Amino acid sequence: MSLIERFGRTAPAGTVLFREGEPGTEMYVIQSGKVRLTRTIRGVEKTLADLPAGEFFGEMSIINEKPRTASAVVLEDAQLLVLDPRTFEAMIKANTEIAVRMIRKLAGRLDIANAQIENLLLGDANSRIVHALLTMTHNAPRGPDGAVRLSTHADALAEHTSVSPTKTREVLARLERSRLVLQDPDPKVLRVPDVVKLAEFLEFLEMRERFGDVD
Repeated sequence: MSLIERFGRTAPAGTVLFREGEPGTEMYVIQSGKVRLTRTIRGVEKTLADLPAGEFFGEMSIINEKPRTASAVVLEDAQLLVLDPRTFEAMIKANTEIAVRMIRKLAGRLDIANAQIENLLLGDANSRIVHALLTMTHNAPRGPDGAVRLSTHADALAEHTSVSPTKTREVLARLERSRLVLQDPDPKVLRVPDVVKLAEFLEFLEMRERFGDVD
């Protein structure tokens, strides 16, 4: 019997798999479809991630036996593997490759979480947005002209950095006038022509915030 036959579950778009604060007794592996993770912060629901096929989620609640720290809803009709703690532990023990892949994935998520915390510690909206853009350049593809293409836009940046959409657009407009960040023909893509120059600009912003403007 295959894993899908034993542990598979079909979930149509709109299905709420679990809610923040609920006890967690299962983890999920996405075979097909897409799942969105959200969390309520100061009364506002924030999107944490949209997970495609191949990703897993919900593992922390069955590892540390604590309530769910986020909610999960199916965005696109999904085929999921649903694993309880006993099955999950048996799979990890029986297959070191699965264990290593999970450790790498969790380490990557920790890096992202640390970057988000670092971003939120920045008091200036300009610094937050530039810092977020720089973080996104680390694994982003480069175009033929050498520019880094980022799959993001003003509203997504606003949500990611907790800066208002209006302020985010103002900052992006200033960055575009300075040729530090450009709008791609695709409205959901921004281009960074020179990552080094953008990093230098962030250093300038941080120095100005620390020491103030010099007359």
